[in-house]
Amino acid sequence: MSSVGQMLSFIYTEDLASSSEFLGEILGFRFALNQNDRCHIFEVAPNAFLGVCTNRPPADDPAVTISFVSDDVDGFYQRMKAKGVVFDAPPAYSETFNVFSAFFRGIGNYRFEIQEFRDPSWPAPVR
Repeated sequence: MSSVGQMLSFIYTEDLASSSEFLGEILGFRFALNQNDRCHIFEVAPNAFLGVCTNRPPADDPAVTISFVSDDVDGFYQRMKAKGVVFDAPPAYSETFNVFSAFFRGIGNYRFEIQEFRDPSWPAPVR
């Protein structure tokens, strides 16, 4: 059994204010910690965090996808579109990965995904 109790991913930006606004105001994640105005960390779900930092310049197309798992992909899609988020396409089912999802870009051109796992072996969220 792993001793890991939480997960934290960091992504990088040149504009901490607009990146934090995207995570906090647009996506609605709870602000958890300010690290000397260089990194802002947000709670995405219990025990899962996403930090956005200015200590590295982002690449033009970072090879990273940040996925948020939800049981309401359509609702998330509609709420975010109403806030001006541009998606690659509407939510769709992927037979290959057995997920229902939609992709969008944000913060430094990072690729984000909202998805619902349709695979019954995916672990249920801890509540």
